[in-house]
Amino acid sequence: MDEALRAVADPTRRAILRLVRDGELAAGEIAGHFPSMSRPAVSQHLKALTDSGLVEVRADGNRRLYRWRREGLRDAAAFLDEMWSDRLARLKAAAEREEWPERTRSGRTSRRQQ
Repeated sequence: MDEALRAVADPTRRAILRLVRDGELAAGEIAGHFPSMSRPAVSQHLKALTDSGLVEVRADGNRRLYRWRREGLRDAAAFLDEMWSDRLARLKAAAEREEWPERTRSGRTSRRQQ
C-alpha cells in the first residue's frame, strides 16, 4: 500500500494512470502525452507504477503495453475508505448531539404553546 500511495502522489503518474485506466497503451503513446518530458523520464514513471503494482506491462513484439491494475489500489482505497467512514460516523454523531437538544427544546416549546 505504501508504494502505491507514493506512486500516486506524483501528478505525472496520476496522469499516466488516467491514460491507461480504460485500456492498454504502448510506452511511446504514453510518452507522446508528455511532450516536455524525455522518454527516459516517462519510462522511470512507468517503472515506478509497475513496481508499485498499479500498472502491468505486457510485451507485444518490441513494444511494451501498459494498463491499469484495478487491484493495485485496493489496499490503499480500503484504508482511505476506512479513514473517511470513521470521520463521517464521528461527524454524524457530533451533528446529532448538537441537533438533539434543539429538537427537544423545540418540541417542548410547541407543546407549551398548544
